[in-house]
Amino acid sequence: MSNRGSETQAFPSPQAFPAPLPHGSVNWLGMWTLFSKEIRRFMKVYLQTLISPMITTLLFLAVFALSVGRVATSAGGVPFMEFLGPGLIMMAMVQNAFANTSSSLAISKIQGNIVDLLMAPLSAAEQVAAMTGGGIVRGLVVGLLVTLSMVPFVPMQVMLPWLVLYHAIMGCLLLSLLGVIGGIWADKFDHLAAITNFIITPLSFLSGTFYSIEHLPPVFQTIALANPFFYMIDGFRAGFTGHADGGIMTGMVVLAVSNVLLLWASWRMLYTGYKLKS
Repeated sequence: MSNRGSETQAFPSPQAFPAPLPHGSVNWLGMWTLFSKEIRRFMKVYLQTLISPMITTLLFLAVFALSVGRVATSAGGVPFMEFLGPGLIMMAMVQNAFANTSSSLAISKIQGNIVDLLMAPLSAAEQVAAMTGGGIVRGLVVGLLVTLSMVPFVPMQVMLPWLVLYHAIMGCLLLSLLGVIGGIWADKFDHLAAITNFIITPLSFLSGTFYSIEHLPPVFQTIALANPFFYMIDGFRAGFTGHADGGIMTGMVVLAVSNVLLLWASWRMLYTGYKLKS
């Protein structure tokens, strides 16, 4: 009798299990858990994810300062180094935001533990929010470190803080969402490298990061204005220098619309289980 009683008591009572979430409610605890996991993942290897981008950006700054800075004293009516600095900061931010979400999903797929994400009590929207949140945080932290490291070499004066903050968040969000889409689509790391080499890097380099599009022929100016990367770098730089090559409001709208479209696409891919449940 005592043994049977002890076996019965070994099973937890129904009250020990958490109550299911009401339909339509948000799993804030689950979102925070996934978000925290994304933060801890890149903080664990901070030399690779935070310090390395900072050093790489400083090397870009040194190379352009020594090679172009002596010839081009200004760009877009702004001293060349003050023009170059914000562009390099934004480039580092968005590249790392993309790397965070894309590598997280790609590694989970390749290692086979993507099932842990799919079986978690999280909706597709909650998963997208948590993962992109991690990418935004990594991008912003990299941007802060790069900015602090540039201060001794480049005069950095924030003229419009709200413009800097808006473009920093929206730019990191855009690349984080692209990282989610790329991570879901990629079957191996070569696919991610192809996205980075043939899409992210060209769009970053040809977006006016190192030059003013005012110096381009009219045809190439039109092409540059069709690049969403141009607007996030141009608007971010305008927050520092007060000068913009394009329309500020136009750029803000382009970034907002681009993020809404990418948000829908990433949600749809997770919701349908595209290349995840097969």
